[in-house]
This record gives sequence, structure tokens and C-alpha cells, in this order.
Amino acid sequence: MATFLYKLGRLAFRRRHFVALIWVALLTLAGVGAANAPTAGASSFSIPGTEAQKAFDLLEQRFPGMSADGATARVVFKAPGGEKMADKANKATVEKTVKALEDGSEVTSVTDPFKAEAVSKNGSIAYASVKYKVSGMELKDSSKDALESAAQQARDAGLTVEVGGDALQATPETGSTEVIGIAIAAVVLVITFGSLIAAGLPLLTALIGVGIGVSTITALASALDLGTTTSTLAMMIGLAVGIDYALFIVSRYRAELAEGREREEAAGRAVGTAGSAVVFAGLTVVIALVGLSVVNIPMLTKMGVAAAGTVAIAVLIALTMIPALLGYAGRKVQPAGRKSRLLGGGRAAKKADRPNMGTRWASFVVRRPLAVLLLGVVGLGAAAVPAASLELGLPDDGSQPASTTQRRAYDLLSDGFGPGFNGPLMLVVDAKGSDDPKGAVTRVSDTVKDLKGVVSVTPATYNKPGDTAMITVIADSKPSSVKTENLVHTIRDAGDGITADTDAKVLVTGSTAMNIDFSQKLNDALIPYLALVVGLAFLLLIVVFRSVLVPLKAALGFLLSVMAALGAVVAVFQWGWLANLIGVEQTGPIMSMMPIFMVGVVFGLAMDYEVFLVTRMREAYVHGETPGQAVVTGFKHGARVVTAAAVIMIAVFSGFIGSSESMIKMIGFGLAIAVFFDAFVVRMALVPAVLALLGRKAWWLPRWLDRALPNVDVEGEGLRGLGAGARNPDGDDDRELARV
Repeated sequence: MATFLYKLGRLAFRRRHFVALIWVALLTLAGVGAANAPTAGASSFSIPGTEAQKAFDLLEQRFPGMSADGATARVVFKAPGGEKMADKANKATVEKTVKALEDGSEVTSVTDPFKAEAVSKNGSIAYASVKYKVSGMELKDSSKDALESAAQQARDAGLTVEVGGDALQATPETGSTEVIGIAIAAVVLVITFGSLIAAGLPLLTALIGVGIGVSTITALASALDLGTTTSTLAMMIGLAVGIDYALFIVSRYRAELAEGREREEAAGRAVGTAGSAVVFAGLTVVIALVGLSVVNIPMLTKMGVAAAGTVAIAVLIALTMIPALLGYAGRKVQPAGRKSRLLGGGRAAKKADRPNMGTRWASFVVRRPLAVLLLGVVGLGAAAVPAASLELGLPDDGSQPASTTQRRAYDLLSDGFGPGFNGPLMLVVDAKGSDDPKGAVTRVSDTVKDLKGVVSVTPATYNKPGDTAMITVIADSKPSSVKTENLVHTIRDAGDGITADTDAKVLVTGSTAMNIDFSQKLNDALIPYLALVVGLAFLLLIVVFRSVLVPLKAALGFLLSVMAALGAVVAVFQWGWLANLIGVEQTGPIMSMMPIFMVGVVFGLAMDYEVFLVTRMREAYVHGETPGQAVVTGFKHGARVVTAAAVIMIAVFSGFIGSSESMIKMIGFGLAIAVFFDAFVVRMALVPAVLALLGRKAWWLPRWLDRALPNVDVEGEGLRGLGAGARNPDGDDDRELARV
């Protein structure tokens, strides 16, 4: 592989105009496609194989035209202190508001609180339910304006009015912190390279790669039913890995120049060595993201595949466009140890009398491996402790900031009708195979009424043939509570008995039941997913490092970092520690997809640093150094660059913490803290400590396996006899620039 990539790097360097033209053309094509693509609606949410989804699909068949996936709104009214909603003036205001709500072209139905018995027992709170033909993301601005206008008119009449539901949901915004993250990345690159030109190359290529990836996603969003979160995730991961991959190749290029190689030769060798590590690091990320498809949740699969595509683009750009741009830059990119005229006068830096910080740190770890290992493991273990209290759920209006009308409507409904009213359970009774459909439905209602934790059961609503019924059940606990989850399971158990006696199937659905089934499906898939991703990556790393213990150590270190990161997420988003610092206004259960998502993404990113750092160590080891010396050499050449890469990735992920979408905020924080733990604790401390303790055993591989494995030559051993030799690049600049 190293030889092939070496030739590719030299070809891209020589044919820089052609390479640049291809990538600019792809960016333009993707941009035009995105600009002309139809506006995508909300991504459909389905959980194949679950009872809640089966019930939802049955409703679509048996109750045609009910727009089960249409947007909803609850307009909640509260009378002034000492008054009742039934008072003449208040009642007239509500009735006027209901009439105003009925005028919308996309409205299918509006319930009158006084006719639907939607008034609280104390008479101070009432609500009107509004149903729309289309989803919240497809709802026209005119419909949203009409809803807000009607609510405002009722407020002007003296009532407290809040609006819940998904009709007023807004497109999430990332805020200015995303730009700040990129700015920090730029500063780190300038410090690392000592050159504005060299620092600009990774940023430029990363932005081009993300531009192509996100524009392609936007162009295909409507056709493939991709939500807004998909492009945000692709942007987040694409920026981080795009900058890092380019950073490693540019850094290796400068190191090759410092050894006196001609610039085209240096570009080829940089792509042949660091580029090989980029390929395998990218493969681990792609495996982890595409592996999300094993969960069998379409939304998660689409997010993973789209982000994996962006990572693949980042790899290809790093391998081809970086050497092309290096050809354009010429002598403006200085050898390692030199700075640009702007930052250091173009003079060679004075050689330090003592080793660099990476060398000193690695030497310390090699001398005290056991102490460093124990301290790192204990520290990560302590950070992981909160993960034992992990509570999973999906965000609803109750998790919105207290400043939003959705949250205030949620609280008013809880005060007036009980906490379970915000998450009603919908029972679908399929009595098509029953001899007495109505009798079966009546038995379901009577059985559920007697269950502990049930506040009320509404009369059944039948379809036209009378063989299917809907029943709404209100629990006495809030939707995200364990008590409500237990009630759902109790109803389903009771339904099994009814089915055996009457041949009528009882299915529980609704948003609350969907959330419960979603969480359960993710929990059930976590172990198989972990086994698949870690197993494939383990085999891949055996090929890369030609060792059994090094990949095993890499996987165990990943488990430590991801558990510590989950612990940090629980501490901030569930317990509320330092929540105000990052703008978390409402704590609550952790998103159900967070554990499995972090396992996938963090594993892929963690292997990046493992590959980049340890390949340098193996390169030194196979060239004759002792295991301890190889660890120090690996840190001498790689620690500074890996540190810069980790800081950049943390900065990019942290930039998404400013998002108004709680899911993006949580993912941004989780990935940033996970990279911190993995890069600076696991890879920088535990990895050298374990390798120092193992010695030569770290690189052990059974002979039969050594013969069976393909030789991918990540270290660039096959490049020794290739190239134009060592020529001082400074003497060739004029001819190189002339060729440009």
C-alpha cells in the first residue's frame, strides 16, 4: 500500500492542476445540486419490528386519512387568578380562539375544550388540540403565524396562553461557537507548523471535503428522507477528521523536507507513510459509522452512512489534494524546524539542547510505566462512575428550556391534568379476527382501568368497519419515568391474555410507547454492535501493526475512554454539574441513542490516534530500535502532531455545543470530552505505559498468522529503494515554481 500511495502522492504533486480541477468541479457540482434540490421535510421516524411501530402502521391502514404523522399543537389556556375558564368572558375568548384556529388551510381538526371536556377539575386550565395535514417541518409559515396570532389574541384578552406540540418546532441552530471552534483549530495549526500557508492547507481541504459531503446530503435529502441532524453530524465529523488527516500528511511532508528530500519526493513519501495511516484510520471510522445500520433504525442508519461518506471524502482529499496544494505552495511550506518569514524570519530554528516535550514525556512513562498506568486507569474509572446512574429517554417538551412556550405549556398541562397527560398511551385493538369485536374492546377498556398507575381511559373510537378501535390511556406518572415504562409493559402483558381469550390483538403505541421501544431496541443492539465494530477494527489493526496485543490494548483503552465520556455526559446533562457553563437549561434522561452512537463514533476517532502514534513506534521498532526506544521515538515524531490533532478535534466538536438542538449539543459535548480522555489519557499515557511493560511481547504475532496476513507496509519499508534520493529542496524551488 505504501508504494501505491507514494506513487499517487507524486502523481498528484506533478498533476496538481488536474487534481485541483477535479475537486473544484465536484464541489461545484454538489453545490449546484444542493441549490436546486427540493426542500426536504422532516425525516420520518420509524422503528421496524417494535410493537409501537406495528400499531402505528395498523392505524395508517385501518384509519385512512387521519394523518397520523401530521403536526399537532395544544393551545393551553389558564384563567387569571381567582377566575375560572367557564366564566363568560374567558369562555368567549376561548371559543373565539378556536374559530380562528379552524380557518387554516392545513388544519384538519380543532377541539373545543368545553365540548371535549378538556378543562381541569379546578376549572382554571383548559386546552384545545389542533391537528394538521402535514408534519411540523413541512408546515407552512402562514400556518405557524396563524397559530401564534390566535394565541396572542387570547393573551391580549387577559388569559395566559402557551402552545405545545411539534407545530412550532424550529430548525436547530448551531450558533457562533461553531465558527469559534474552527478559529481555534486555525490557531493550533499555525502554532504547530509555524506557517500560515502550511496551516491553511488542512483547513482549506477540510472545508472543501465538508462542502462536498454536506452539499451532496442536502441534494439527496428529499429523495432519501434525510433529516437536518444528518447534515449537522456529517459536518461535525467531516471537519474534525478532514483537518486531522491533512495535518498528519503535511507534518510528515515537512519532516521529509527536513531530511533533505526534494519536494516531489517528500510529497510522495508523506502520502506513502502518513497516508497509509490515514487510510486505515479512516477505515476504522467508516466501519464504526456504517456499522450503525445493524441497529435497524432507518434514521440512525442514514446518519451513519452519510457521515461515513463524508469521512471517505476527507481521506481521498488528504491523499490527493494535499500533495497537489503542496506543489502549488512550493518553498512557502518550510521543512520541520523552520518558520515562515512572517512568524520567524524564515531562519532555521535553533536546535534545543534538550529533547522536545514528547520525548521527555515518553522517557518518563517508560521509566515509570506501572505508576502512570494505575493513575490513568483510576482517573478514567472515577470519571466513569456517573455512567452507573445512566437513565435513557428521548427529549420531549418537558426537556425544553423553561423560556420556551412548549415547556410552559407542558408544565401547565401537568398542573391541570396530571404529569401523565403530556404522554398519553394509545391502545390499538385489532379485533378483526374476533367473533365479538366490541366485546373484546370493552374487555380491554375494563382491564386497563383496573391497572395500577392508570388515571383515566377514554371511550373507544372505532373505524368504519368496526373491527379496530383506538383507546387513550392516561398514566399518573410523567412520560419519561420508569413507572410509565413499567405500565406499558403491564398493559402489554395483560393484552397477551386478552388475545388468548378473544383473538383480538392489543397493541400499545403513541409517542411515549415509541420512545420506550426505541430505547429498548438500542439497548438490545449495543452488545452485538460493539462486538461487530470492535471485532472488525481489531482484525484491521492486526493487519496494520502485525501484532495481537497492540490491537487488544487499543480496544480496552477505547472502552475506558468511552465509559469515562458517558460518565461525564451523565454528570452534566442528567445530574446538572456545570450545566450552566455550556448552556444546558434543562437536565433529564440521556438520549437513548447516545451510548451506541458514542461507541461507534468515538471508537473510530480513537483508533485514529492509535494508528498515527503507534505506526511511528512500529516504524522505529522494525528499523532496529529496542521497544523502549521505539516508544520514545514514536513520541518524538508524533506527540506534537497528535496533540495538535486532538486539540483541533476537541475545538471542532465543542463548537457544536452552542446548538439550540439538545441532541446536537449533547453529541458535541460527548465527542469533545471523549477525544480529550482518549487522546490525552489513553493514547498519551496508557499506551506508552502498556507498551513499555510488554516490551518485545507487544509486537508478538504467531508465525502462521504472520504468513497468512497481507503485508500492507504502513511503515513505508518498501519505499527505501524508491525516489530521487536526498536533495536539498531549497535549491530546487525556482525550477518547481517555474513548472507551476
